[in-house]
Amino acid sequence: MEESKRQKQVGKLIHEEMSSIFQKEGLSIVDGGMVSISKVYVTPDLLEARIYLSFFQVKDIPQLLHAVKTRTKELRGLLGTKVKNQLRRVPELSFFTDDTLDYVFKMEELFKKINEGKEGENNSSEQ
Repeated sequence: MEESKRQKQVGKLIHEEMSSIFQKEGLSIVDGGMVSISKVYVTPDLLEARIYLSFFQVKDIPQLLHAVKTRTKELRGLLGTKVKNQLRRVPELSFFTDDTLDYVFKMEELFKKINEGKEGENNSSEQ
């Protein structure tokens, strides 16, 4: 089901504000790695926001995700102070891991292997 215009607007607003909250709270750079918000999906009733976090060079992703989830109430309060004039009700926040980046790296590795295999076949057939 496609998102409505209002869902997209609220999602974009939450994305921008949560990104700035993550930077101010020091959650964007942890253990030498980076955490960023890749996507925000808002339910049609605008009462729940699903926030997908992308991790780059983070050693223990499940532990960091758990730490963010334990601070959900605090993060929602900070979000509420920022969006109180734009939204009637601050949505409940749910955090998930976005594995799109891992998938991209995996696909790039597979394409490299395929190309190396083709180059090997071309060199052996030319001789």
